[in-house]
Amino acid sequence: MTYEHISREELLAKTKIPIRILETEDDLYADMADRMLRQIEQNNAQGKNTVFIVPVGPVGQYRVLAELINERKTDLSRVYFINMDEYLDKDGEPIPEEHPLSFSAFMDREWYDRVGMPRENRIFPQPGKESDIAAAIERLGGVDIAFGGVGITGHIAFNEPPEPDEPITDEQFAMLPTRTLRLTRETRTINAVTAASGYIDYIPHSCITVGMREILSARELRFYMNRTWQKGVLRKIALGPVTRFAPASFLQTHPDALLTVASYVAEPPVGQLR
Repeated sequence: MTYEHISREELLAKTKIPIRILETEDDLYADMADRMLRQIEQNNAQGKNTVFIVPVGPVGQYRVLAELINERKTDLSRVYFINMDEYLDKDGEPIPEEHPLSFSAFMDREWYDRVGMPRENRIFPQPGKESDIAAAIERLGGVDIAFGGVGITGHIAFNEPPEPDEPITDEQFAMLPTRTLRLTRETRTINAVTAASGYIDYIPHSCITVGMREILSARELRFYMNRTWQKGVLRKIALGPVTRFAPASFLQTHPDALLTVASYVAEPPVGQLR
């Protein structure tokens, strides 16, 4: 099946993952911040932990949420953010926080330090301690919501699709845990465009990522698509088969998954050359 000319109407009629369309990119950020806040306040009222898996991409929601949290003086003492991923340097260590691409530094700057979230509630996957993520999820009572975006390869977090000859089944792929891996050329290229003005040599080759198993274990999956280049991959994951070669297609298997996309992402990916 090809997807290049599928209209917005056909996409919505045939999608295998519920899709909601918002008008603008800012609407997506506001919606994600609102969903986070509502879950936090609901769980606080019930005396429960709030556990989110969270991305760096999309990113605009964090300042919106910080303003709401500070305005409402919302208690974050039982709120835990499990950060999806981080780039690794050539020695297999997280890139330093002084590096402009550091996800850890971004989260401190744009979210954690703005709201004074307790340090012990800021959870990042660490090389050599990959199993700590699953242990934290079990200790805290499971993940309420996994938030995220979708990469150009269909990855969620940095769960890249395998190479065609890699010996792994779809079922095995869905059970992959937190781990380190090499980024695909496609991911490094698009990340160079969005984060380094096309300077691909600046993008690290490796990463650590929360696994498919941890993401799919969340009670809700709420993924957002705000990039013009996501038009094609949206159709592939929403209309195509569940496959390791488009990891976000596994949202089709989850009982409470939702894709929220900006209106322009719902438009067909291919038009006339200009």
